[in-house]
Amino acid sequence: MPRSKTIPDARIFAAIRTLLDQGGEKAVSFATVAAATGLAPPTLVQRYGSRDGMVRTARLAEWDRLQALTAEVIVATEDKGPQALLKALGPLDPEMLAAAARDPDLAQSAAAWRVQVEAALSLRLGTGAKARETASLLFAAWQGQALWAVTGAASVKLKDLVKRLT
Repeated sequence: MPRSKTIPDARIFAAIRTLLDQGGEKAVSFATVAAATGLAPPTLVQRYGSRDGMVRTARLAEWDRLQALTAEVIVATEDKGPQALLKALGPLDPEMLAAAARDPDLAQSAAAWRVQVEAALSLRLGTGAKARETASLLFAAWQGQALWAVTGAASVKLKDLVKRLT
């Protein structure tokens, strides 16, 4: 069967996400992405220039996807409290934040997502500076909890966190 000559970036990025999830950055190469998508490695080189460029583009697209998903979750939970929003969003992949710490464009995307989530939290907590500050603290605690969860550390329940901060 002949190879498909046009595969959307979204499908390639999904393959890269899977490879990153399964084996980290070292699992992603032109060969492994080619095998996962059916594209020839030279096609990937033409599209993305370098392996790092391919991974970086996929990560930027993942932040865009996360922001779009977050917008949907915000609307779907708009009549619920901050706990429902954070629960619906689920934990952020710590590797996404680690990658954002190494790349200014990824960091900018991560910061935009944080602003988006904090604004939604703030609206659920009230108005004014106190609501914004509480939203920022709640976001930081939620993300800190997600980061430390990979170590098996005990976590605070979101509902208890919301009660303490509001």
